[in-house]
Amino acid sequence: MRVLAAMSGGVDSAVAAALAVEAGHDVVGVHMALSRNRDQFRTGSRGCCSIEDAGDARRAADVLGIPYYVWDLSERFEDTVVADFLSEYEAGRTPNPCVRCNEHIKFEALLDKATALGFDAVATGHYAQVVTREAPDGTVTRELHRSPNDEKDQSYVLAVMGPDRLARAMFPLGGFASKAEVRAEAERRGLSVSAKPDSYDICFVADGDTRGFLRDRLGSRPGEVVDTAGNVVGEHDGAYAFTVGQRKGLGLGRPAADGRARYVVDVQTSTNTVVVGPAELLSVDRIEAGKAVWLATPQEHADGAWLDDVEVQVRAHGAPVPARVRATSADGAPAMDVELTGRPLRGVAAGQSLVVYRGTRVLGQGTVARAWRG
Repeated sequence: MRVLAAMSGGVDSAVAAALAVEAGHDVVGVHMALSRNRDQFRTGSRGCCSIEDAGDARRAADVLGIPYYVWDLSERFEDTVVADFLSEYEAGRTPNPCVRCNEHIKFEALLDKATALGFDAVATGHYAQVVTREAPDGTVTRELHRSPNDEKDQSYVLAVMGPDRLARAMFPLGGFASKAEVRAEAERRGLSVSAKPDSYDICFVADGDTRGFLRDRLGSRPGEVVDTAGNVVGEHDGAYAFTVGQRKGLGLGRPAADGRARYVVDVQTSTNTVVVGPAELLSVDRIEAGKAVWLATPQEHADGAWLDDVEVQVRAHGAPVPARVRATSADGAPAMDVELTGRPLRGVAAGQSLVVYRGTRVLGQGTVARAWRG
């Protein structure tokens, strides 16, 4: 197959490209330039998409003996991932830029461009597995599963891609049980990125100051922090900088009467008000999610039928909890209802990605619209 290997400049994507070459594929490496300020080097393990990263990707491609290109997708990244990040916070919701990047950049812009150029698949350094099953009638189904590396598993952020794009995706690191194994593989192959630190935090907020980034982009909007009785207990510079479940950085002027910790329980953007309350107000066992994307077959998630014995996860490395889920529609678009059948979840916020699992298999994904205690 002709395979386009997405090479970020890190060890994971370099080893993924190497494994694609070793498997006998005709591989071309491409680095996606996503930042509009790429002249600034990353600081330690923060950030990505710098000139340093592009250079590391080029050196890895040279070692592998494959062609290498840089594609400037910074405008698309700004107009989709960054714009969504800002608009979601501004609307009082909690965005997940990694999910949006996989949706709009890696498995939309990149994959569609690769297909138009005649490539059969895109290989990335994500930690996830694709399992292919063939039914008695000859129908082939590709399933997305968790990686055996629990610490690095990225099936949560990949669930949004849907079956059509999953059919053209390759995850060569799917079988690795630890990052140490990947680094050892890179060192064995002479790849200089074998010891390079992982990037973390939000890639376009390289200094890690999310609140400062929001303030620079959205401006200062002073408002009040109130308790559930409506009493003013603090002030803020913008309700957009707070998210449901947040405990730190609330700037409260006085403690609660009972001395207990307080958390953000609501963000009211219409009045620019942040509401705080006790932890028990954060527990929910009912969730509605919109913009649903299903990787299960239509027969498995027929509208109105409950999927029992499944689990849902609402954070990239959060613990999955038992639930039952059914496919619905909202305003004519695919959606899902979720009832937690085990312990409740705490701090579920509108805008978060909710992923449905059965065992290690991803069945579907949706964006939380609202959550409450039944």
